[in-house]
Amino acid sequence: MIKASINRTRGTLGFTPVIPSEFEIVPAGSSNLVIFPGFCDVHVHFREPGFSYKETIASGSRAAAAGGYTDVCTMPNLSPVPDSLENLSKQLDLIERDAVIRVHPYGALTVGEKGLEPAALEDMAGSVAAFSDDGKGVQSEDMMRRVMERCAALGKVLAAHCEDESLLRGGYIHDGVYARAHGHRGICSESEWKPIERDIRLAAETGCAYHVCHISCRESVELIRDAKKSGVNITCETAPHYLLLDENDLREEGRFKMNPPLRSAEDRMALIDGIKDGTIDMIATDHAPHSAEEKARGLEKSPFGIVGIETAFPLLYTYLVREGIIDLDRLIELMAVNPRKRFGLELNNADWSLWDMEEEYEVDPSEFLSMGRATPFNGRLVRGRCLMTVCGGRTAYKR
Repeated sequence: MIKASINRTRGTLGFTPVIPSEFEIVPAGSSNLVIFPGFCDVHVHFREPGFSYKETIASGSRAAAAGGYTDVCTMPNLSPVPDSLENLSKQLDLIERDAVIRVHPYGALTVGEKGLEPAALEDMAGSVAAFSDDGKGVQSEDMMRRVMERCAALGKVLAAHCEDESLLRGGYIHDGVYARAHGHRGICSESEWKPIERDIRLAAETGCAYHVCHISCRESVELIRDAKKSGVNITCETAPHYLLLDENDLREEGRFKMNPPLRSAEDRMALIDGIKDGTIDMIATDHAPHSAEEKARGLEKSPFGIVGIETAFPLLYTYLVREGIIDLDRLIELMAVNPRKRFGLELNNADWSLWDMEEEYEVDPSEFLSMGRATPFNGRLVRGRCLMTVCGGRTAYKR
C-alpha cells in the first residue's frame, strides 16, 4: 500500500484524481508522498518535424512525463512550419504515433514565420492550442493587427514572442554588467518591452486574447500589470530560469544562453513580484533542446535555448516554496491550473503525478530523458522527485 496525500489547489478548477487501489490517501502533511494534478506547459520545443537530432515527440513527451506534465503545447518553429493544415498534419501524425502524454501543437501566425502574410489560421484552428510565431517577433504593426483580428474571430489565443529585431544589434546576452565586463554584445530590455507595449494597444483595439511568452524584464511586468487593470484581455508567462537566475549567475558556457537572456537582479525581483501579485499568470519552461555539439560553442556562438521540463517543479519547489516566497498552492496554480484555464485545456482527473517531496538530489543532465542536456542548473541541489505520472489513466512515467 502506498500512502500519499492529495494537493488540492485553491483555484477555480477542482481536482479529484482517479487513484488506483494500491494507493491509500492520507491527510495532507502526514506523508512525504504527494499527488498533484498533471502539470501543463504551454511553451515547449519538441523539434519534430525537421530537427529530430535535437529532440523528438517521443523523447520530449517522455521527458515531460518525468517532470510531472500531462499536457504540453509545442511551438511552431519547425520544418515544415505548421502554417497550413497540410504542414501541421505532419506533426499531428507524429504526436498520435509517439506521444506518451497529450501534446497540443501551435499553429504559426504567418507563412513560414516570416511575418509577411497570415498563415491559414482558419484551416488550422480546430487542430491547434493557439497561434504563435515563437522564435520570431511579428515586426509589422499592420500584420500583427491583422492576425489579432483573425485570432479574435476564431476565439483562439495569440501567443507572442515579443522581440524588436531593430534593437538587437547582434546581442546574445543581457545588455548589463556582465556583458560590459566580459566584452559581450548585449540585448537591451527595450527589445522585449517595446513590442509588448505596441501589442497591448492592438489587443485593446481588436479584442484579441493576447498572451505574452517568456517575459524577462521589469518593464514587461509593469506594462502587463497596467494592461490588466485597464481591462485588456492579456496573460503572460515567465520561466524558471528567469525567476531563479540573473546575469550574476552567467558563465562562459552555452548552457547559460537563452532568448530572452538572463537579465539583472532587479528584473528577477520584478518577476518574483509578478508571480506573487498575479500579474504573471503561469510558469512555462521554454524547453528548447539542442545537440551537445551546438551548445559547446560558448555564449557567443551557441544557439539560444536550454532544457527545463524535467527540473521545473523541483527547482521552483525548492527555491520558491521552501524559501517562503510563494506557497505550494500558488505554484500548482501557475503550473497546472492557470495554463489550462487560459488555453482551454481540460484539467482531467485521470491526469496526476506522484512526488516524494523529501528526496534531495543534485540536478544531473546525464539522467534526463530529453535528448537535450544544456541546463544552467547542472549540479544544483533540489528537493522533490517525480515517482510516477499518469495521463488519461495510463502510466506515462514511472521511476
